[in-house]
Amino acid sequence: MSRWYQVPPPMTISDQYQALKNTGVIGAVSLRGAIGVSGRDRASYLQGLLTNDIPALTPGSGCYAAWLTAQGRMLTDMHVFESGEMILLDVPASQLSSTLQRLDQFLFGEDVQLVDLSAALTAVWIHGPAAPAMLERVLSGAGGANTEAGTTLGSRPAYRNARASFGDAAVVIARVDQLGVPGFCVYIEPAQVTRLKVALVAEGAVEAEAEAIDAARIEAGYPVFGTDMTDETIPLEAGIEHRAISLTKGCYVGQEVIIRVLHRGGGRVVKRLVGLRIDGDVPGSGAKILAGEKEIGVVTSAVRSPRLGTIALGYVHRDFTTSGTAVLVNATPAVVSDLPLV
Repeated sequence: MSRWYQVPPPMTISDQYQALKNTGVIGAVSLRGAIGVSGRDRASYLQGLLTNDIPALTPGSGCYAAWLTAQGRMLTDMHVFESGEMILLDVPASQLSSTLQRLDQFLFGEDVQLVDLSAALTAVWIHGPAAPAMLERVLSGAGGANTEAGTTLGSRPAYRNARASFGDAAVVIARVDQLGVPGFCVYIEPAQVTRLKVALVAEGAVEAEAEAIDAARIEAGYPVFGTDMTDETIPLEAGIEHRAISLTKGCYVGQEVIIRVLHRGGGRVVKRLVGLRIDGDVPGSGAKILAGEKEIGVVTSAVRSPRLGTIALGYVHRDFTTSGTAVLVNATPAVVSDLPLV
């Protein structure tokens, strides 16, 4: 006698969002690529280029940083991971080639070697409160007191990175929270990516679409380079200075502008990134933000959140950044909100 099995309905964006908040989902906030920087001078070399304190990193630690022009505007952002043998720079995929070329141009005899790792390593991202436990069940050496990181995954600080293994494949796992829940990146050889995702799904993870990821990202107030930040953005405008900029390190490209704004200008910039609660349909990127008939800013990214309705990130003039300020997005009523959105 044949049996009939009911195929479960496909997961909606709301289902994926709930999985992200309550269990775990697989999905990247944005496409990224990796650059390897090795050699004994790697930290001091990067120290003169990036906004954060690179020599302060110890093996297994990392940070978020930006690379600026002399005018203080962003060339790219990046996650920086020190392994003890190499520094891995995780950059937007669209900026990988230009960043690698620019790094090479700044080499003047230092003991530094650069390599494009995009063909050798692919990043698999998993987010959610159950993500640490899922990874510990799938990866050997990912958790427990005897790992080189020294703590279980769930208790590791941001940017802690360590080696582990997936079957016979060596991996590097790093903690990077982006969506208001624990987040982890597993760097693994491309041939093993599908097998790793299948193993995570077997542990209860859900593959999430971009809309579900964006809902959590915008709620968390996490800007993405290429979308919410461009080569016209000063880090202070995007609100990333607390995690991207060291105020105690030595000189780096663009530092003079940053220090002048912070010390002489009291941190005042012409525009700032804010959250928006919108009473209507999802606007497109570039939608105008108005106060009455006056254009005061622009939307950078927007989505319909299963929890909050239509929300967005956007830049507004500094006179309109107070939470609760009524504005229009195109012709739709909206309210400026502090980040993260709650």
